[in-house]
Parts: sequence; structure tokens; C-alpha cells
Amino acid sequence: MSAHLITVLITTHNYGRFIEQAIDSVLAQEFPQDQVQTVVVDDGSTDDTAERMKKYGSRIEYFYKTNGGQASALNMGISKARGEIVALLDADDVFLPGKLAHVAEAFERNPAVGMVYHRLREWHVQTNESREWPFVPISGDFRETPDYFLSYYAQPASALSFRRTAISPLLPIPEAIRMLGDCFLASLIPLLSPIVALPEDLALYRMHGSNSYSTGKAQMSIESGKRRLQMWQVLIDAMRKWLLGAGYNEEQLVVRVFLDHWRFAFQAEAFVIRPPGRFRFFWFLLLENHSLRGGQTWKFTAFRYMTALSALVVGYENRREVEEWRCRAVVKAEQLVRWFSRRRPPGRSRRTNLVGEIASKSKRT
Repeated sequence: MSAHLITVLITTHNYGRFIEQAIDSVLAQEFPQDQVQTVVVDDGSTDDTAERMKKYGSRIEYFYKTNGGQASALNMGISKARGEIVALLDADDVFLPGKLAHVAEAFERNPAVGMVYHRLREWHVQTNESREWPFVPISGDFRETPDYFLSYYAQPASALSFRRTAISPLLPIPEAIRMLGDCFLASLIPLLSPIVALPEDLALYRMHGSNSYSTGKAQMSIESGKRRLQMWQVLIDAMRKWLLGAGYNEEQLVVRVFLDHWRFAFQAEAFVIRPPGRFRFFWFLLLENHSLRGGQTWKFTAFRYMTALSALVVGYENRREVEEWRCRAVVKAEQLVRWFSRRRPPGRSRRTNLVGEIASKSKRT
């Protein structure tokens, strides 16, 4: 990567009490600092953020703007980026040692890749405990394997790094997305290029009780849940508008699977406001699987029907554990299919994805 530059883009709003740790975690990376551009976009903070930035001098590039939301801050930061790679970092999070080196190496090994993302850890500051963040690594080209969308969930900003040229068709991010601007990029980039997941913990996601988005659902009020649903609706509407503007249509399998995935994800979020009983949750999983069956082999569809029965046993309250288990099982099944395919005698089919013949017809024209 010696010929390239990484831009670390930090967006902040009234996080002066955290931002120095975020910047220091970038400057402490064992990666040539002359190849790192650190950009801080302050989205209209009214605290002491600007004063805290003075100590860094020319080591960072600090930009203040009128408050407009995360998408507008990301748009400004990306416009100031000079790096081939743009690594996002929320102001209340920190990079772990080796973050930039691992990401740079992954991009260098995979020239066609548009995004590298990784596992991170929750850091609960009140107790100083760290916990695993839910993570199912999905690497590959979703255009060739649409069923990857069924197990793929965009990670928080601090786990995301993009090849700047790859995301240019997605820019500017619609500024109606005041939150989840990073999710807009991470959700749509698989339609433009392959992505790579790294299994290492390379950042800490700070849980401090006033996170802008990731408030624990169990502690979320009905009003907070409604606001969160509104954010999701704005995001989904913006993604649908981009798809239509970019020439996609719902006759394409990969687009249909993508939109159905988000439709059911939205319904799952609505359950936060009105949690379903076990039977209603079971019925939801059945309908979800029925809708997505066009992007799956019959074996995968049957597998998801069978695992939906778990809803009758554990209920909605334990949905996170159920879904993680289902996603991991899908990944393991994919690996087994590939393993057996490599050992088939010559002349027999060597297809390795779960979509089968249907997926081969779904490539973007």
C-alpha cells in the first residue's frame, strides 16, 4: 500500500468528551502516518469540540459545518478525502491496534473489492466490560450470489472502510438521512462491487447510554422506537430511489431479494414497539421465508422453514440469539457445499452457492 493513502473520516456532534480518544487511536496506529489523512467533520457541535481540536495542529484536518445530520457530514468528509481508502470512525468509538494495516492489506489483496468491514467489540464504559458484537462474516460478490443478502447486515460506521472510487456512484448520500448515512453506503455497495469481511476485532463500539442510534431495544421507549422506525423508513425510501435512478428494477433477482430483506427488517424493527407473541413471530418468519424463496435453493428454503420453528420455543425475546444461530448455520452450510463441490469428479456440476441455477440468471445487466 506504499503508493496509497488512507483517509480516516471522523464525524462528530457534541462528542467533545470522547473525540480525543478516537483521534489518538488513529495517530497510534502502527501504519505510516504520512499515508494517513485524518479528517474530522464537526456537524454543528455546541460543546468544546473545536477547542479540543487545536492541540492536534496539522496532524488532523478539522472542518466545522452547520448541523445537518450524519449524511451531510459524511458527504463533506468524503469530499475532503484524498485517500484511495476511506475508513469511517464515529467520534465516540476507537480503533484497536492493527486496524489500518489489516484493512489496507485486505484492499491490496482484493483489487476489485469496494468495501472491507470487520468485527468490533461493544465497550460498556460504565462497567468497563467489552462484549462481542453480533457478526456474521459475508465475503463475496452479492450480484452473483443474491442469497448473501439474507444473512448480511451492515455493521456500525467504525467497522466500515470503502474504496473511494467504488462508492462514487452512491454519492452524495441523500441528506434526508440524518442518521444511518453509513448504512446507506454499506447496504448498497454489494450491488456495485464485491466486499470482504475480516473476522478480527479491530474497533471498540462505545456504549455510553446516549448513543445516537444503537440504544438497546430492551430499554427503548415507544417514542424512541417510533423515531427509529422513521429513520429506517427514510433510509429504505432513499435506497429504493437510488436503485430506480441507477437503472435497477425489481425483475432482477438480486434487487428483489435486497428489497424484500429490508421490508422484513423494517417489520422486525416495528416489533420493538409492539412485540409479537410466539405464534405471531413464527408466522412472520414463515412469511419472510416464503417471500425470499426466489433467491434461495429449495434446500435453503426448507432449512429456514425448519429453523422458524425455534420461534415457538424461545419466542421473540430471544430473537437475536436465534437469528445469529441461523446466520451462522447458513454460512457453515455454504462452506460445506463448497467443500463437497471441490471434491466432485470431473464433469459434474461445481456450483458452490446456495442460489443454484436461479442465481446464475441474476447478474446485473
